[in-house]
Amino acid sequence: MSVPISEVAPSPVSFFEAFRYWLKLGFISFGGPAGQIAIMHQELVERRRWISEHRFLHALNYCMLLPGPEAQQLATYIGWLMHGTWGGIVAGAMFVLPSLVILIALTWIYLVFGNVPVVAGVLYGIKPAVTAIVVFAAYRIGARALKSSVLWTIAATAFVLIFIFNVPFPYIVLGAGIVGYVGGRLAPTQFRAGGHQGDGHKRSGPALIDDDTLPPAHARFKWSRVIIYSAVGLAMWVIVEGALYALFGWSGVLTQIGWFFTKAALLTFGGAYAVLPYVYQGAVEHYQWLSAAQMIDGLALGETTPGPLIMIVAFVGFVGGWTSAVFGADMLPFAGIAGASVATFFTFLPSFLFILVGGPAVEATRGDIKFTAPLTGITAAVVGVILNLAMFFAYHVLWPHGFQGVFEWFSALIGIGAFIALWRFKVGIIPVVLACGVTGLLFNLVM
Repeated sequence: MSVPISEVAPSPVSFFEAFRYWLKLGFISFGGPAGQIAIMHQELVERRRWISEHRFLHALNYCMLLPGPEAQQLATYIGWLMHGTWGGIVAGAMFVLPSLVILIALTWIYLVFGNVPVVAGVLYGIKPAVTAIVVFAAYRIGARALKSSVLWTIAATAFVLIFIFNVPFPYIVLGAGIVGYVGGRLAPTQFRAGGHQGDGHKRSGPALIDDDTLPPAHARFKWSRVIIYSAVGLAMWVIVEGALYALFGWSGVLTQIGWFFTKAALLTFGGAYAVLPYVYQGAVEHYQWLSAAQMIDGLALGETTPGPLIMIVAFVGFVGGWTSAVFGADMLPFAGIAGASVATFFTFLPSFLFILVGGPAVEATRGDIKFTAPLTGITAAVVGVILNLAMFFAYHVLWPHGFQGVFEWFSALIGIGAFIALWRFKVGIIPVVLACGVTGLLFNLVM
């Protein structure tokens, strides 16, 4: 009598087979973090059974608490757990590279043909959709993270600080972390991290990495590994940033892009929507690499391409390199590619290190309130910061020429419709963005 396939553990997965899957994922990972995590869950837990439900959620919970794009870190974590260091590097890199290539091409088209009526019409419809998506993101993160009155207070305070007093994002993160650390000791029940949806007991059959599978040798904590990997990561940062400094000086655009996105990478608690206010403050207001309208356009492009939404950094880097003409007026595309590549490298380098260096340690501290409470406080503050970002987008979309200008009533209708589709009818982000783009195009052609 044959044993049902659901009761048989899958065969070991070769490095090349895993590589093919991670490459495929890089091209189909639409839908933002929630969609990307859902895709990985369906493929890796339910269909391929490379990892059990419990181990998948175990990794996800901690990737959510780390700074950086959680879906990319989750892919890196699973790749690392399966095939060691190179498995993690390949999984994380394949999650990002297809998006980088696609965004470079789309950003070039945007800068060269952005004023063409067809492109302008599509962007007219996508911009209010992006505003609705950011509002919906604040709602989703808030519903998951704000589990107590104290966390609601932190979120409201963060909104007031950044909206009314224009307090820089890093200070808000630091303050929320301190409140979380102190509060975790004085009132730990107020700082319990919200869980993730999913039945931890749901079984899809034995998995390659099952609940009781012992960690492989490379996943066991060793101080020697921490020191070596940290030194290699720091050396990579110093070599690249040092080369940019030697070539362009400290005030050079590419050097500053590297430095700025290094800082941004360490402040992305809560995902891409959380770091966008910081990127806006730096790239638009301080460095003036691009305009506010271009920032919104870049987020619109980021929503329609696979990969992490934080890949908007590639758009910012491309526009910054292009507008600054770092290689001269005759080599603008190469300047854009350099800017996008530098921004991407410095944004994702810390994410790889967080997993490769801290994976075993992070897993060992699961459930320890001393480690989770500060990050729970930061996540609460992120909700208020994202709401401020939504208001910033709404202002520039609905009053593109300021309050003294004309109110864009049709943009408001598109935004309301997009939010209802996301919230009430659970429509995916990609269909909403595409539908709004077509609506904007038709409206511009008629008007």
